[in-house]
Amino acid sequence: MLSGGGVTTMLAGVALAGVVAGLLGALLRRSLPFVSAWAIAGFVFAVACIGVLTLTPAYEVPSVVLAEDRPTSCSLDYGGPSPDGFWIVGGGQRLLNMVVFAPAGALLVLAVGRWRVGRVLAPLGLLGLFGYSVAIEWAQLEVARIDRACDITDMVDNALGALVGFGVGLVLLVVLRPWRGAGRRGVDRTA
Repeated sequence: MLSGGGVTTMLAGVALAGVVAGLLGALLRRSLPFVSAWAIAGFVFAVACIGVLTLTPAYEVPSVVLAEDRPTSCSLDYGGPSPDGFWIVGGGQRLLNMVVFAPAGALLVLAVGRWRVGRVLAPLGLLGLFGYSVAIEWAQLEVARIDRACDITDMVDNALGALVGFGVGLVLLVVLRPWRGAGRRGVDRTA
C-alpha cells in the first residue's frame, strides 16, 4: 500500500525533480552558457522542491481530517504557534520557510539575468514566487488530505525568503556575469 506521504515520499519527489532538472540543464547547456543553463535548471528544481516539501502529506499515514473539523480559513495569527523544528532538520519553522524559498529567488535572477528583458522578468518572477507561496497555502487549506495548515506567517516568511534570495542573486549576477559567452553560441543577449 502506498502511503503518499512522509519523509521518504518527499525525498523521492526531490530526487525525481533533481533528475528532471539535471536533464533540463544538460539540454539547455547545448544552446546557453554554463551559468544561464544551470540557473534555469536550478530554478525549476527549486520551485519543484518547494511544491514537494509543502504539498506532500507530512506523515506516512496521514491523520483523517473530518470535513467538519477542517479549517475554513487561513490562520491570521502572525507569528503564532509554529513548531520549534522540522522532522528532517532542526531549527525554527519560520527560518526553514525562508530557507526553502531563498534559492528560488537567487536562481531566478541568474536564470533571466543574461538578457536585457531580465530587468522585467526578474521582478515579475519574484511576484510569481510570492503568488506561488499564496497558492501553496491555499492548497493546504483546501486539500484536507495532506493535513497541512494555511498560515499567513508562512506566506510572509516564504516571500521574505524569496526576496533575500533575490538580493543574493543580484550580487551573484555581478560576480558570475551570465551574459558572457553570447558570441560563442550565437545567442543574442538582447533578446
